[in-house]
Amino acid sequence: MKLLRTVALDPSDTFVFDPAAEPGEWAVPGTFRFWSDDPTALHGKARSAFRSGFLGLQSWGWSTLVQIVDVKDGDRDAVVELLAQRLVERLGAPDLATARRAAEEEVDFAESLCDDRAGIFIALRRTVEGGEIRETFRTLRSRCGSQSHHAFSILEVDDVQQSADEIDLAGISVERENNK
Repeated sequence: MKLLRTVALDPSDTFVFDPAAEPGEWAVPGTFRFWSDDPTALHGKARSAFRSGFLGLQSWGWSTLVQIVDVKDGDRDAVVELLAQRLVERLGAPDLATARRAAEEEVDFAESLCDDRAGIFIALRRTVEGGEIRETFRTLRSRCGSQSHHAFSILEVDDVQQSADEIDLAGISVERENNK
């Protein structure tokens, strides 16, 4: 069995959402948080949460990405119970039994998004079409398998006397490619 956990690849969620979920929280799509809102009237961070946020259950904050993770026995029940408690505490569900049924449905839906292997990231896009909220989910995978990639690499320079103004990064890159 697999479920979703929040991911923070960089600090951008802390600027985009209020509040941002902590990395590693159990997560659900959380669209129910917007049922009483007019999505066209949302602005700023609330609009960002509507457009692309997954709901982190511990913090009740938002995350741009979630990751599919394998779960242990009992984890799913714990996630349902946590969400049910939050529905009572934060949204005023009439009682825990009613909240538990709603939490079951939301966790079932989150689980249905986990058809892929553990480790895959999922992004979400919400829109309003014809007065209805539409959700689109997409999986994000590395094009190069599990090989790690970096935006920048550290290059050793043998000549420590060379000033930064004299370093030809384009030339170093070409030279490096030619030496492969």
